[in-house]
Amino acid sequence: MIVFQPQGPVARSITELINWSLIWMGLVVVVVFALFGYIVWKYREKPENMDYEPPEEHGNTLYEVIWTAIPILIVIALTIPTVKTLYALEEVPEGYEEKEPITIHVTSADWKWIFSYPEQDIETVNYVNIPANTPVDFKLTSASTMQSFWVPALGGQKYSMGKMETQMYLVADNPGSYWGRNTNFNGKGYTEMEFEVLAQTQEDFDKWVKEVHETAPELTEDKYEELLKPTHLGRMTFIGTHLDWVNHADPNSKTYTHPEYYKNHGYRGRTFEEEDNYRNDDQSEDMNKDSHGHDDSDSDSNDGHGGDHNGH
Repeated sequence: MIVFQPQGPVARSITELINWSLIWMGLVVVVVFALFGYIVWKYREKPENMDYEPPEEHGNTLYEVIWTAIPILIVIALTIPTVKTLYALEEVPEGYEEKEPITIHVTSADWKWIFSYPEQDIETVNYVNIPANTPVDFKLTSASTMQSFWVPALGGQKYSMGKMETQMYLVADNPGSYWGRNTNFNGKGYTEMEFEVLAQTQEDFDKWVKEVHETAPELTEDKYEELLKPTHLGRMTFIGTHLDWVNHADPNSKTYTHPEYYKNHGYRGRTFEEEDNYRNDDQSEDMNKDSHGHDDSDSDSNDGHGGDHNGH
């Protein structure tokens, strides 16, 4: 039901398209069932027509044209707004064309989400902070299997695939916390492959960037390769990005797969403890968090990896 409570222009356009489709589908269902009930009742067998045999008829050309034309018109009524919306979603949302987007590279791995900020020189795991009312250009790829990136309150889903790149523009109308997840089955760990999108004011976002550069550890190539193993992790924050040595969207990039780990991949962990607060509720009531947003219940998985920089 999050889809029907959009928190940005992209999600609103998708919701409007869904509602338009539901109206037409509802109309079809009502008319078909009404005709079904009427015909069954009118032409039911009765004592006075037990032996009735209907004459062979050629048919009614007018009726046949009508019931053929109506579905075609319905398909056209659904197709035109669908195509227009799909093409519009590939561009910066209307009203934000003059605002410079922030670019964030999204790399999916089993079973975690990695977000790289090339302009801010920051990399995060299982959470992404964005400024509200600013278009975000998400560039999606995968370090392993194919996943599906979806933030239902902000927009639709798009696939992330190894050695290629897809693109998605999202905008959050207001500061708030929004739930995201992988919707493409890619192994037994996919159900917990979730992340948080935290939309902040520009001032809070700039403050977070400064805090990360003052406190977070530096990302190394060895550490990054360790992150790519098929495991569940908490939230992590690093200075630097893996884009300095590998871009998984490059067809010639190194392949990072570990089939030997898939049978037993160790501690599964949990990404979140707090309740979903995508409705922009008071963010000060996060469960099990200290003043910096550190998840005390999962401290072991975050220890030494900048896990206390989740943006809260």
